Amino acid sequence: MGRGGDVSVPGMGRSDVTSWVPEGIDLERPSAARLYDYLLGGAHNFAHDRELAERFIKAQPNAREIARHNRSFLRRSVLFMVERGVRQFLDLGSGIPTVGNVHEIAQAADPRAKVVYVDYEEVAYAHSTLMLADNPLATIVQADLTRPDDILDAPQTRELLDFDHPIGLLMAGVFHFVPPEKDPARLVARYRDAIGAGSYLAFSQFTRDLMPTEMDRIVEVMKSSRDPMYPRSHAEITALFAGFDLVEPGIVPTAKWRPDPGFDDGGDPDRAGIYAGVGRKH
Repeated sequence: MGRGGDVSVPGMGRSDVTSWVPEGIDLERPSAARLYDYLLGGAHNFAHDRELAERFIKAQPNAREIARHNRSFLRRSVLFMVERGVRQFLDLGSGIPTVGNVHEIAQAADPRAKVVYVDYEEVAYAHSTLMLADNPLATIVQADLTRPDDILDAPQTRELLDFDHPIGLLMAGVFHFVPPEKDPARLVARYRDAIGAGSYLAFSQFTRDLMPTEMDRIVEVMKSSRDPMYPRSHAEITALFAGFDLVEPGIVPTAKWRPDPGFDDGGDPDRAGIYAGVGRKH
């Protein structure tokens, strides 16, 4: 993707003038990837993203904690898979690079691990491309996860991943952006059918089950972004694991999925707002 020159964004101060804005990006409409970057303390977001994020935080006061819990679940699930022999990963909706990216986690455990990131957001793609320029075992595909064939048949995917061996399929904190009319079960099944026996799915998404009032407020806030949200119940999320054997402890709030021994953030894990689970394809 081409790179823009120095860009002064209306409504931003001098400190917001950037030289990393991809060409053609819509600076007026906030995105979920840049909102998540802001919640995690990143710098690759714009004034409209930060404005939306503050509204998000007002709707859900522990939004930053929820984001950290989801990021921590991603790390633990990747390490879980690595311990079980998985050495290649397909990360859907990977977002803007920040601390603890999948290739960093996996390659620290085994330098031979391979990772294909996928995101349709321009800033996420641009910065992932820069970050991975010198890493032959990791790449990114700019694509919409609701178009599985665009991802599974992409040259970068086929060059790096061997679908005859187990793959770690990661859908962490992204499926709540998939509307019902896109047939979420069919989408997950398409990816499931493409990966071999012994592969794993790590999945997390927002739910109304845990914090319904806050979740309703978040849904309303996100209607003004390019990424409206569709929370799902425990039963709906469980159904998406068809063809996978859920590993213990099943589908639980993110903080309760195999937490690090001795870790206690002092909060109520049942108020994480997001369910998480990992399944093994049989």
